[in-house]
Amino acid sequence: MKTNFIQQIVESSGKPIITRFPPEPNGYLHIGHAKAICLNFGLAQKFNGKCFLRFDDTNPEKESVEYINAIQEDIKWLGFQWDGEVKYASDYFETLFELAVELIKKNLAFVDDGSIEEIRSMRGTLTEPGKESPFRTRTIDENLELFYQMREGKFNDKDKVLRAKIDMASGNMNLRDPIIYRIKKMNHPRTKNWVIYPTYDFAHGQSDAIEHITHSICTLEFEDHRPLYDWFVENLTLPSKPKQYEFSRLNLDYTVMSKRALLHLVENNIVNGWDDPRMPTISGMRRRGYPAKAITRMCELVGVTKKNTVTKLSFLEECVRRHLEDSPRLMAVLRPIKVIITNYKDKEETLTPLVHPQKPEFGRRNLTFTKELFIEQNDFMLKPTKGFHRLSLNGLVRLRYAYVIRCDEAVKDEEGNIVELKCTYFPETKGGKPKECGTKIKGIIHWVSCKKNTKIEARIYDRLFLNENPGKDFLKHLNPNSLEIIKDARMEKAGNIPSCQFERLGFFCKDPDSTNKNLVMNKIISLRDAYNLSK
Repeated sequence: MKTNFIQQIVESSGKPIITRFPPEPNGYLHIGHAKAICLNFGLAQKFNGKCFLRFDDTNPEKESVEYINAIQEDIKWLGFQWDGEVKYASDYFETLFELAVELIKKNLAFVDDGSIEEIRSMRGTLTEPGKESPFRTRTIDENLELFYQMREGKFNDKDKVLRAKIDMASGNMNLRDPIIYRIKKMNHPRTKNWVIYPTYDFAHGQSDAIEHITHSICTLEFEDHRPLYDWFVENLTLPSKPKQYEFSRLNLDYTVMSKRALLHLVENNIVNGWDDPRMPTISGMRRRGYPAKAITRMCELVGVTKKNTVTKLSFLEECVRRHLEDSPRLMAVLRPIKVIITNYKDKEETLTPLVHPQKPEFGRRNLTFTKELFIEQNDFMLKPTKGFHRLSLNGLVRLRYAYVIRCDEAVKDEEGNIVELKCTYFPETKGGKPKECGTKIKGIIHWVSCKKNTKIEARIYDRLFLNENPGKDFLKHLNPNSLEIIKDARMEKAGNIPSCQFERLGFFCKDPDSTNKNLVMNKIISLRDAYNLSK
């Protein structure tokens, strides 16, 4: 991890460090969370400290066990492990309740009967102070009685809330008597007997104190919440006094990372679940085939600052390419057109190219060459344009690792579509010897034997959005071609290879949808940036 201002703060303290990663289990983690994970767990590793995983499960309306399990899986996949048992804010519900009682007894909290809309309307603006609630003058005893009745379930949702009593004229809106408890009569994934729940602002800092967190690291949107965080710490009897520090979140262009937006994409079947390879979720990127180390490396290179910036998606993609460079090579044809080599005997010939051209230690693979082959449709052009150096009528091209061939005839169907190419091969050109053709060969194309190949379903993924800043109107910028499914693609025979480079086509990986009868290969990324964005 590169040195950053938070690391400098830790170093200057000279004290043992305890951090935490506190996700709310109301969705799957996305790439922005990866940066927070790398920071919190990375600091603990560097300074021989501890990092806890604590779920902020204070809103049962939106939380589920599915999200809890997915978050744990993502953290482990990125290469990190939390200290001790998984923790939950709900572990501290009893303690948090007693801390709220302490505030009431100090006349620093009161029960408000106003609706959320009424409370919001009285908050004031950035230039005008708020108005004090008519319930602010309730006695301590009255507030205590009402708060205990809230816990006992004697009121309905939204009937009452508990608010901290701070300053309705504060320049910081978060200090204008914020709500710290609300009634929600619904089942909690872990705690069944609670009907009142603390807000994030109240639960977060106190949970930090209970766990003796030394550095409570948040993204910049919580900077304005820090005075409230500190106010609770100063006015409550707590086992420790944690401090909050903020850093800029990770933003990517051509991406949305609002959980609300991502949930909309999932619930409206715009994508195929949270782990759809087009999603910016960690599980989606894992399924896409992105290496975990590519993601953590990008987070390291982006760095930790207080300046909000937007990182190019192409930068992440370049990190992915570099971590895939050692992938084994295979040949595959996504959109096949048949080639018949008329002067080649009906036999099988085994070629042995390197598994990786720069890694001879990886060994060689067996590649079958036969009379009938498949090549890519776009590697043939009846009347070639200028600069087209692949196969054309009466033109020459080299078949990778094999021979030079010449196309003698293009066979068409009744509708005029080219369905077959009849070609001649030059046996003396095997192994890259072009001289027997009498001309210089400029083009090399890949191929697959018609007789010895594996049929695959290729899923070609592109960016989900066409606009680099989808924003609130993200639905208007959806890419209609973000997924193309090719049912009849072919690849050379190979063993169980989870990921590889299809030569000339890009990097691919095996999708979990694969079965014994249907091998599904996801395109991870192209061999180069087709969008020509600056790195």
